[in-house]
Amino acid sequence: MKKGILQSLKFLGFLIVGIVLLWLAFRKADLTKLAADLKEADYSWLVLSILFATFAFVSRARRWVLLVNPLGFHPSLKNAFYALMTGYLANIALPRIGEITRCVALGKKEKIPVDQLIGTVVIERTIDFFSLLSIMIVLIFTSGDQIGLFLKESILIPIQEKIQALFGVTWILWVILFFLGVITLYLIIRYRSRLRKIRFFAKFFDLTKGVINGLKTITNLKRKWEFLFHTIFIWINYALMTWVVVFSLESTSHLTFGDSIFLLVIGGLAMSAPVQSGMGAFHYIVSLGLQIVKGIPLEDGLAYALLTHESQLIFVAIIGTISFFMIFRRHGKE
Repeated sequence: MKKGILQSLKFLGFLIVGIVLLWLAFRKADLTKLAADLKEADYSWLVLSILFATFAFVSRARRWVLLVNPLGFHPSLKNAFYALMTGYLANIALPRIGEITRCVALGKKEKIPVDQLIGTVVIERTIDFFSLLSIMIVLIFTSGDQIGLFLKESILIPIQEKIQALFGVTWILWVILFFLGVITLYLIIRYRSRLRKIRFFAKFFDLTKGVINGLKTITNLKRKWEFLFHTIFIWINYALMTWVVVFSLESTSHLTFGDSIFLLVIGGLAMSAPVQSGMGAFHYIVSLGLQIVKGIPLEDGLAYALLTHESQLIFVAIIGTISFFMIFRRHGKE
């Protein structure tokens, strides 16, 4: 009973955050112009975007199978795909619950211990984190001015203005951040045994340990090159599905594939926000990035964000629902 109430409160809390972010994204937009942009958009490009997304999902399912194989289990690609999409469907309701959901789904279907499957997801998420980090580093070296301008205009300057309003100077911001970082790191190391008694820190330490162990596990994979291929293939398709949507709108059709990497990075960061499927966060950050870095009007940036996010959301909802019924129609391996 209490658990159900807690889950409901979490759902409502995340939903409220998402609605607030949506309000922040759309509050200054000319909704008449936004509606006109969406009406004039070429929706055929969304079909191609969804096709690239499908390639990425199938490849991700296969990569998951490669991670499960060393455990002594050999789930089918079909069931791995169904479980993966069921997890994505669950994420629409509650952020990150999809990771557990897909493990439960595949575990029941293929008779695999769920806790072991959760370990493979930790490994997978670790790889995704380092993949996005690597792409970000490459982007900084090749187009550092884009990331720099975005961070400066959207984060650093607003923070500096607030600090200046409070203290009258901006340099104190860096001093405060530096000392807070040092003190926090010292306290975590010094009192880690006591902090483990707190549920949040216990989860944090376990996650860190899981990440380290996960990276070690990858070295034991028998099909390392296939695993690497799928990792690269997934992110290439993510970039392509992000890029082709720009051709739906005349105002964004001039953006290059290199620009899509920038959108992929900031969009990926937005999707990691603790809201249902990046709702609001994706629209706010992507439209802001296009406005600051590319000079694209807010309404056009929001139109691009809506076309990208909502097309994928609808696709995941449809395929996820079908996958849910397919994988839970009966237990046991087919």
